[in-house]
Amino acid sequence: MKSLKLISLAITMLICFVTTAQEKTITGTVTDANSLRLPGVTVYIQKSKKTATTNYDGQYSIKAQKGDILVFSYIGMNNQKVVVKDSNIINVILQESSSELKEVVVTAYGVSKRKMSTAASVTMVQGQVISRSSNIQYTPSPIITPIRGSQSISSKNEPIYIVDGVPVKADQMAKINPNDIDEVKVLKDPTASAIYGTRAANGAVVIATKNGLYKNLSETELDSKLNKITPIRPAEPTQEDYYAFVENAFESPKTAPLSTFSIDVDNASYTNIRRFINNGQEVPKDAVRVEEMVNFFKYNYPQPKGEHPFSINTELSYSPWNSKNQILRIGLQGKNIPTDDLPASNLVFLIDVSGSMADDNKLPLLQESMKILVNELRAKDNVAIVVYAGAAGLVLPPTSGDEKETIIDALDDLKAGGSTAGGAGIELAYKIASENFIKGGNNRVILATDGDFNVGGSSNSDMEKLIEQKRKTGVFLTCLGYGMGNYKDSKMETLADKGNGNYAYIDNIQEANRFLGKEFKGSMFAIAKDVKIQIEFNPKQVQAYRLIGYENRKLRAEDFKNDAIDAGELGSNHTVTALYEIIPAGVSSDYLKEQPDALKYTKTETNSNNYSNELATIKFRYKKPDGDKSIEMVNVIENKSVSLEKASDDFKFSTAVAWFGLKLRDSKLIADKSPKEIVKLAKQGKSNDSEGYKAEFIRLAESAKQVY
Repeated sequence: MKSLKLISLAITMLICFVTTAQEKTITGTVTDANSLRLPGVTVYIQKSKKTATTNYDGQYSIKAQKGDILVFSYIGMNNQKVVVKDSNIINVILQESSSELKEVVVTAYGVSKRKMSTAASVTMVQGQVISRSSNIQYTPSPIITPIRGSQSISSKNEPIYIVDGVPVKADQMAKINPNDIDEVKVLKDPTASAIYGTRAANGAVVIATKNGLYKNLSETELDSKLNKITPIRPAEPTQEDYYAFVENAFESPKTAPLSTFSIDVDNASYTNIRRFINNGQEVPKDAVRVEEMVNFFKYNYPQPKGEHPFSINTELSYSPWNSKNQILRIGLQGKNIPTDDLPASNLVFLIDVSGSMADDNKLPLLQESMKILVNELRAKDNVAIVVYAGAAGLVLPPTSGDEKETIIDALDDLKAGGSTAGGAGIELAYKIASENFIKGGNNRVILATDGDFNVGGSSNSDMEKLIEQKRKTGVFLTCLGYGMGNYKDSKMETLADKGNGNYAYIDNIQEANRFLGKEFKGSMFAIAKDVKIQIEFNPKQVQAYRLIGYENRKLRAEDFKNDAIDAGELGSNHTVTALYEIIPAGVSSDYLKEQPDALKYTKTETNSNNYSNELATIKFRYKKPDGDKSIEMVNVIENKSVSLEKASDDFKFSTAVAWFGLKLRDSKLIADKSPKEIVKLAKQGKSNDSEGYKAEFIRLAESAKQVY
């Protein structure tokens, strides 16, 4: 019997060995028809649960066996299936999908001055026009979107465009004011050729304007009229909401000895600003939160070595915008925990599927974003999906992270429509999260929306009370913002700030890949919560100070030791940076307030002890992710400054980003407002930029019209 068991075991091991031996690593690059590399493409094996995602350069890697079918899926593109053969390299070119457009079949339509009866397939579309030649994005409106991207398309596969019965070119069609358009139809079958001849072999886009603005014009007259039209810029964000705030002023350590604030790991403000600049729009001042701009970037801080989950790092140099002043940089580096050592996750995706989410840069982008996150999950992680529109509902019960195809299928089935019961969605999501709570695990609701709550408890105060109540469950919150035009930044910020959470604005698939893929651990796994900072400046060395940014994160001095006061969380391998501008003792400055007369009954005296070598004492308090009592750390900052030329690259770059943010806000507290100097300093600090984010910032700073 024993020998039979050994034989059986040997056979089992042999089978496992053979199976494993057949598996190999498949790599490749995914591009579109114009050879543009596509990041964020989902690659999965059709009959298994293995999934991969292309990186920023469109490259992927996945283990598969000969005979497996790889499926490549990307928003706006046709899925492509490839059978694994002998080669270990599979490069794929994805084609644009016309099925992304909503199709309806009609039996009659007007094509010129007379009506024709036909059973042609017609696509009615709504969306955005993108000019192929100028890469100008147009106002969302009922207008055709058969063209995707920004590169020229071949005339071999371009449809014919008909405006009020007259053929026009694509770039001329793009100049039509969307508000003048009454109806758009897309003909995609042989009937189009029968009506318009061989010019319509690739289909026809038929546009009817209100009141027939271009009827009875010859093709030459129409061409002349359209060429005089100035392309429409993207709509200004008149329906977007941002909290108004006043930037921090200089304070004296004699009258305000303590500066206290909560850390902020959010970086939504930076990606939102990037969206405005890339659209050629002016950035709203209240959309600029300087600390979120600075904290978008990662800095080279050392890993913690002791018992605490983060290291503390400081650097003192001179201000690039006020030469007499100094800048104190405070940096925290969260401990980098290996993925396998991270606790099990209990995640609930809370997804807005209301009518306002129908645009391409909302729900479709959201769905592809979540697939990137799904790819990071392990077998011990669980995911549930809750959606809300007119009401809230559970569309996927808690599902193991290794059932990726099931989760992705649930995401693909989501459609937008209806009103926005945000409060009901939050209630249900936290209920599901609480019912499946993992003690010692990572319990988190991930809310993805444009923030436009308009049903039930929709005011910011109502949402604040609701999320503060839910915070007590021990469930963390991540807010993902999408879209433009009606974007509600104020609500998203409130939810993240009050819900033990973080907040990111996803403006494109690359940002989704960064926040939900490359920085998955920092975004989704808290290693410390309610992290507070309190700094006491030495009045012998510091005449005045001001905290740069963090206006909505400031706390009262007594809040520092009050464990009931909420503060920010720090994720695995996260960095947090804060900057103080200092007016040294004895320096004459126009930014100083007039000092009050000497007090008769109360005197403020400087401690007689000699702390001449100390600039400040800084304290930190934090709780463990599942803890209720704070742990305190204390560091003394020596008064040792270096010239800006000798400062670290990270110091130069972080101050350049802050300088740019202050310029966007039209700060009255910066003397040097030279855009060229901002770019120059950023270039000096541009190191450790393998992902290209710092180079991108430099391009933004060079092109922001609000700055120049």
